[in-house]
Order: sequence, then C-alpha cells, then structure tokens
Amino acid sequence: MTTDGRRLRGLRSREAILEQAVALASVEGLDGLSLGRLATATGTSKSGFFAHWRDKEQLQVDAVDWAVRQWTERVVAPALRAPAGVRRLFALHEARLRFYGDAVLPGGCFFFTVQAEYDDRPGPVHDRVAQAMREWLEFIQRLVTQATAMGELADGVDAGQLAYEIDALGQSVVSYSRLYDGPAAHARARRAVLERLRALCPDPTLLPED
Repeated sequence: MTTDGRRLRGLRSREAILEQAVALASVEGLDGLSLGRLATATGTSKSGFFAHWRDKEQLQVDAVDWAVRQWTERVVAPALRAPAGVRRLFALHEARLRFYGDAVLPGGCFFFTVQAEYDDRPGPVHDRVAQAMREWLEFIQRLVTQATAMGELADGVDAGQLAYEIDALGQSVVSYSRLYDGPAAHARARRAVLERLRALCPDPTLLPED
C-alpha cells in the first residue's frame, strides 16, 4: 500500500508538472520551459524533476503528449458525441473554437505556438510535434470521408483539401483573435466552415443556418 501511495503521488506530481508545462509553452514555446520556473509553479523540487525526466528534451516530448491528451479530451471527445457525418465534422470545429474561447491555455493554443517554433528544427521534439499535427489532420480527413460515405457530403469531395481548409480556418482564430479581432474572429471562422459544409451537403438542414 505504501508503494502504491508513492506511485500515485508520483503520477499526480508528473501530471501537474506537464499541465503547467503545456500552459507555459502555449505562451513561450517549449524552449522557454525552465525547470526552475516549473518547480516553483508546481511546488516540486528540482530533484523531483529528475525522478521523472532525464533531460529537458524528454520533458518537451512528454509535454507534447500531454497536450495531445488535453486536446483529445477537450476537443475530440465532445465532437464524437455528435451524430456521425457532417454534424460531427462541424461539431469538431465548434469544439475547437470553444477550446480557444474558454481560454483553456494562456497562449490560446499549444500547437499553434510549438509548430512555428519547431517547423525547421530537426530532432525528437520536431518529430513528435509533426506526428501530432499529422494525426490531427488525418482525423479531420477521416470525418470528411465518413460524411461523404454516408451521403452527407457531395460525391467527389476532396477529403484532404477540405480537412486542410477546416484546420486552417481553426488555426487562424488563434492569432486573429489575440492580436486585434477578438470575438469576431471566432464568429467568422465558425461561419466560414458552416457555409462551406452547407454548400457541400445534399441536405443542408442537417446543419445550423447560422
């Protein structure tokens, strides 16, 4: 029991550190992570860090994994509760906008920050970020393909192209809303995807009118 208790405390400590790391990285990037700053923010000793991570690079990779988990719980999982097809596809976009609108992260979006930081820097962190971004785009594409197979998107829709457009419109909200456009950016991104899907849907009544 004592061993189990220590293991549970260790797991909680590790998760608290990763949660804080993702929040900080959403503002300052993964290179901006300081073990000292994270230790202070989470009440963890520096020696406690080395019980979980052998070096900063491993912490950075694990932070990407944690961000994927957070994104799955807050964006993907809610969307999957919507009916399969075009409604699920739009629900995914709305869940993403809600994640940004709720200010879950102080920098808006972890992945928006770190993909720009690591796009031309080879190594394990670059590879893990690239993998996460690729899997996200492939997930959107699978939803497009599913909606097409159900007859809820027109035959001949380019799933890869539509997935790219939906993702790009979602990403645009992060910088536009934080720099100057505020809530209008969310509204425009929502409307743009909604109108695109309604134009491609043989039964647009499946989707909201606005």
